[in-house]
Amino acid sequence: QVRLVESGGGLVQDGGSLRLSCAASGSISIINVMGWYRQVIGKQRELVAAISRGGGTINYADSVKGRFTISRDNAKNTVYLQMNSLKPEDTAVYYCKAESFTRATIVWGQGTQVTVAS
Repeated sequence: QVRLVESGGGLVQDGGSLRLSCAASGSISIINVMGWYRQVIGKQRELVAAISRGGGTINYADSVKGRFTISRDNAKNTVYLQMNSLKPEDTAVYYCKAESFTRATIVWGQGTQVTVAS
């Protein structure tokens, strides 16, 4: 079983920065892709960024390219999302997701609120 714990959300001014962390525990060896998604009430959850286990494959939503950076430290079983030049439209609950190599296991974190004030 895999458990994810997110941290680092909060309130920041327009143009500010935040770094989110997601620490994984449990059956770490089965995890391949880890990613960050976000959701606003009344809208679908959307991909923000995702990274493969070795870091060779990284994907970003077009809306965050050039502003957000996803990284991963496998020694610490942690994935990070560095968010710079934040905008009010980045306000959402951010969720960490882990996916196994077989895609048979998908785990979500509890979510962390990011609020960007204009």
